Amino acid sequence: MSGVWVFKNNGVIRLVENPAAESSARNGGGSRRKVLVHLPSGQVVTSYSSLEQILKEQGWERYYGGDPDLFQFHKHSSIDLISLPRDFSKFNSVYMYDIVIKNPNMFHVRDI
Repeated sequence: MSGVWVFKNNGVIRLVENPAAESSARNGGGSRRKVLVHLPSGQVVTSYSSLEQILKEQGWERYYGGDPDLFQFHKHSSIDLISLPRDFSKFNSVYMYDIVIKNPNMFHVRDI
């Protein structure tokens, strides 16, 4: 049994098997799209080429030793590795927040 237990105000609980689908249905069928914003410039990251340019300015370098299906960056000064799907259309909030955590005060994820 997997899912999320939902507790209602009347004391009734129920198991929701797919909370994302139920939330989406409750909100009119669509989920909010997120974008990665480079804070110093206010620029929205719209491609890997623009992201790569920003990351290079922060000391990140392309890493070619890993999975060929991933676009990866590393920093010599840390053990961090940023791994992104090769296809930018699969670049989602999970990857965005990974970049935010590894680059404090440089990026922000916003709803559009």
